[in-house]
Parts: sequence; C-alpha cells; structure tokens
Amino acid sequence: MVKKALKTPDNNSGIRRSTRVKYPIQILTYDGFVAHHYAYMVRVIQEVEPTCFEQAIGNSKWDNAMDEEMATLDANATWELVALLEDKKAIGCKWVYKVKHNADGSVSIYKARLVAKGYAQTYGIDYEETYSPVAKMTTVRAIIVMVAAKGWSLHRMDVKNDFLHGDLHEEVYMEQPPGYVDQTHLNLVCRLKKALYGLKQAPRAWSEKIGEYLVTSGFSNI
Repeated sequence: MVKKALKTPDNNSGIRRSTRVKYPIQILTYDGFVAHHYAYMVRVIQEVEPTCFEQAIGNSKWDNAMDEEMATLDANATWELVALLEDKKAIGCKWVYKVKHNADGSVSIYKARLVAKGYAQTYGIDYEETYSPVAKMTTVRAIIVMVAAKGWSLHRMDVKNDFLHGDLHEEVYMEQPPGYVDQTHLNLVCRLKKALYGLKQAPRAWSEKIGEYLVTSGFSNI
C-alpha cells in the first residue's frame, strides 16, 4: 500500500521532510577505529569456545587451562575426598571455557573454570543466607569525583580467583571434576572446604573473607 505524502503549510513542495539530524556514514579504513574493531570481531569469532568437557579434551590449549585451574584449587585446599554419607547428596560440577582477548583482538588467555551446579543445592541444608554487598556504579563515580577534587591517588586491585578464597561453614559435597577423577578412589566425593564458583553462598563467603582482612588491615566498616 502506498501512502500519500503529508502536506504542510510552510513547505512549498507540499512534502513533509524528515527533521532528523543526519550523520556521515563511517567508512571502514585499515588505519581507523572501525578497521581495528572489525579485526577484533573477526578474531573473536574465529576462536571457538567449547561448550562441554568432551569438546575441550585433547586440545592442548584447554588441557593446559584445566590443569592450571586444578593446580590453583589444589594449592588452595578447596576440597578433600571423603565417603558420601547416606543422608547426604553430592551436587555435580562442570567446566566452563572462555577465551579472553586483548584490546587489539589478540588472545590474552584461555581460561577454564570449574563451576559447581549450585542450582541443585537445597536451602537450609547446603546453604543458608546468600546476600552479599555489591558496589554500585554511583558509589564508584562518587569516589572518582572525590579523588579528582582532592588530588588524591587512586589504586585499583584485582583478586585472582576471588571466590575460591571464601571459607564454607556448611557441609557441601560435590562430585569429582570431569577428567580429574581419582582412579584409586572412584567412590569418593569432594567435601568442599572453600567456596567454588556456582555455589549459592560463594559471593557471601568471599565478602566475609575480604571484609575480615580489610578490618584487620586498619580499615573500618561503615
């Protein structure tokens, strides 16, 4: 269906024209921002992330990433192998894979993370409270404004594998990780002593851990 043009009293041609501001089309150039962004997207698409352990196993990049994650968990004494009690159940776990890139699109790291299937946890048995304080962007902006106005120094710190440092107070049992099952103890399960990504109480456990450290370091909780 063809619509008739609308007429306006102050338009000699009788056709209503758009009043939107038109911007020039950004041309793709090899030395411009668009070209770099395009190259970045191409590299991201080329790096395929496995969706399960079966797709990742046998690839040296992901094998090394999983070995590094297991070494971190072992060094942190995340769990101990025990026999599962009759009145307890063990939740499952899975591997999650992520390719992290630099600003120019090059690969920064191949990251493999062991994640507990927290959706199988039972409230009152495997976990209690789950709340954890979260910094809002409004607070971050306010701090940056204060720093700029006062001429202070601002430092940023990133904690590697932060959730893995939280201590668990509940009894949580988990199946052994895919690909890393102790062949001499096939019937044993992992009794978690530290928090793991995916657990319902992991955010709160980490919040309590970092809070205690900051207070003992001279900071005050207000």
